[in-house]
Amino acid sequence: QVQLVESGGGSVQSGGSLRLTCVASKYVGTEYILGWFRQPPGKEREGVSCISWSGERSYYKDSVKGRFTISRDNDKNILYLQMNSLKPEDTAMYYCAAAPSNGAGCEIDGDYDYWGQGTQVTVSS
Repeated sequence: QVQLVESGGGSVQSGGSLRLTCVASKYVGTEYILGWFRQPPGKEREGVSCISWSGERSYYKDSVKGRFTISRDNDKNILYLQMNSLKPEDTAMYYCAAAPSNGAGCEIDGDYDYWGQGTQVTVSS
Protein backbone atom coordinates (compact mmCIF):
# COMPACT_ATOMS: atom_id res chain seq x y z
CA GLN A 1 0.00 0.00 0.00
CA VAL A 2 1.15 3.49 -0.85
CA GLN A 3 -0.51 6.51 0.68
CA LEU A 4 -0.24 9.79 -1.19
CA VAL A 5 -0.89 13.22 0.28
CA GLU A 6 -1.09 16.33 -1.89
CA SER A 7 -0.60 19.92 -0.82
CA GLY A 8 0.14 23.30 -2.33
CA GLY A 9 -3.16 24.13 -3.93
CA GLY A 10 -4.82 27.49 -3.50
CA SER A 11 -6.39 30.46 -5.19
CA VAL A 12 -4.36 32.61 -7.56
CA GLN A 13 -4.99 35.14 -10.27
CA SER A 14 -4.47 34.38 -13.92
CA GLY A 15 -0.77 34.37 -14.72
CA GLY A 16 0.20 33.30 -11.24
CA SER A 17 2.13 30.24 -10.09
CA LEU A 18 1.67 27.38 -7.67
CA ARG A 19 3.77 24.35 -6.78
CA LEU A 20 1.93 21.19 -5.89
CA THR A 21 3.60 18.59 -3.70
CA CYS A 22 2.71 14.93 -3.25
CA VAL A 23 4.34 12.95 -0.46
CA ALA A 24 4.36 9.16 -0.61
CA SER A 25 4.24 7.03 2.53
CA LYS A 26 6.92 4.65 1.31
CA TYR A 27 9.75 4.42 -1.17
CA VAL A 28 8.41 4.60 -4.72
CA GLY A 29 11.67 5.31 -6.50
CA THR A 30 12.22 2.35 -8.80
CA GLU A 31 8.82 0.70 -8.63
CA TYR A 32 6.33 3.36 -9.62
CA ILE A 33 5.66 5.96 -12.20
CA LEU A 34 3.94 9.00 -10.75
CA GLY A 35 1.35 11.24 -12.28
CA TRP A 36 -0.77 14.31 -11.77
CA PHE A 37 -4.42 14.33 -12.76
CA ARG A 38 -7.12 16.95 -12.43
CA GLN A 39 -10.89 17.13 -12.42
CA PRO A 40 -12.38 20.48 -13.41
CA PRO A 41 -15.81 21.37 -12.02
CA GLY A 42 -18.50 19.38 -13.78
CA LYS A 43 -16.03 17.52 -15.97
CA GLU A 44 -14.29 14.17 -16.02
CA ARG A 45 -10.86 13.59 -14.58
CA GLU A 46 -7.99 14.06 -17.02
CA GLY A 47 -4.31 13.27 -17.04
CA VAL A 48 -2.03 16.28 -16.76
CA SER A 49 1.49 14.91 -16.51
CA CYS A 50 3.45 11.83 -15.55
CA ILE A 51 7.08 11.02 -14.85
CA SER A 52 9.10 7.84 -15.13
CA TRP A 53 10.61 6.17 -12.09
CA SER A 54 14.01 7.68 -12.88
CA GLY A 55 12.66 11.13 -13.57
CA GLU A 56 14.27 11.10 -16.99
CA ARG A 57 11.10 10.85 -19.02
CA SER A 58 7.86 12.74 -18.70
CA TYR A 59 4.60 13.45 -20.46
CA TYR A 60 2.48 16.59 -20.50
CA LYS A 61 -1.03 17.25 -21.66
CA ASP A 62 -0.86 19.62 -24.62
CA SER A 63 -2.63 22.46 -22.86
CA VAL A 64 -0.02 22.60 -20.06
CA LYS A 65 3.16 22.12 -22.10
CA GLY A 66 5.62 24.92 -21.48
CA ARG A 67 3.76 26.05 -18.35
CA PHE A 68 3.87 23.04 -16.01
CA THR A 69 6.93 21.07 -14.91
CA ILE A 70 6.80 17.71 -13.19
CA SER A 71 9.66 16.44 -11.07
CA ARG A 72 10.31 13.88 -8.37
CA ASP A 73 12.75 13.40 -5.51
CA ASN A 74 13.10 9.68 -4.96
CA ASP A 75 15.23 10.16 -1.86
CA LYS A 76 12.38 12.01 -0.18
CA ASN A 77 9.49 10.18 -1.90
CA ILE A 78 8.07 13.47 -3.15
CA LEU A 79 6.44 14.39 -6.43
CA TYR A 80 6.15 18.00 -7.56
CA LEU A 81 4.18 19.92 -10.13
CA GLN A 82 5.36 23.46 -10.77
CA MET A 83 2.55 25.37 -12.44
CA ASN A 84 3.34 28.73 -14.04
CA SER A 85 1.26 31.11 -16.16
CA LEU A 86 -1.90 29.66 -14.70
CA LYS A 87 -5.15 30.17 -16.55
CA PRO A 88 -8.76 30.02 -15.36
CA GLU A 89 -9.17 26.77 -17.29
CA ASP A 90 -6.57 25.19 -15.00
CA THR A 91 -9.08 25.42 -12.16
CA ALA A 92 -9.64 21.89 -10.86
CA MET A 93 -9.06 19.44 -8.07
CA TYR A 94 -5.57 18.06 -8.62
CA TYR A 95 -4.65 14.51 -7.67
CA CYS A 96 -1.38 12.63 -7.63
CA ALA A 97 -1.28 8.93 -8.38
CA ALA A 98 1.16 6.04 -8.60
CA ALA A 99 1.29 3.18 -11.09
CA PRO A 100 3.69 0.22 -11.29
CA SER A 101 6.58 0.99 -13.57
CA ASN A 102 7.05 -1.38 -16.49
CA GLY A 103 9.76 0.35 -18.42
CA ALA A 104 11.79 3.47 -18.85
CA GLY A 105 8.91 5.82 -19.61
CA CYS A 106 5.54 6.73 -18.17
CA GLU A 107 1.99 6.33 -19.37
CA ILE A 108 -0.67 8.82 -18.41
CA ASP A 109 -3.31 6.20 -19.18
CA GLY A 110 -1.63 3.46 -17.19
CA ASP A 111 -3.16 1.53 -14.30
CA TYR A 112 -2.75 3.91 -11.40
CA ASP A 113 -3.30 1.91 -8.24
CA TYR A 114 -2.87 4.58 -5.61
CA TRP A 115 -4.43 8.02 -5.42
CA GLY A 116 -4.24 10.98 -3.12
CA GLN A 117 -7.21 12.91 -1.77
CA GLY A 118 -6.60 15.93 -3.96
CA THR A 119 -5.77 19.59 -3.58
CA GLN A 120 -7.91 22.37 -5.04
CA VAL A 121 -6.48 24.87 -7.50
CA THR A 122 -8.58 27.91 -8.38
CA VAL A 123 -7.43 30.46 -10.93
CA SER A 124 -9.39 33.67 -11.28
CA SER A 125 -9.34 35.95 -14.30
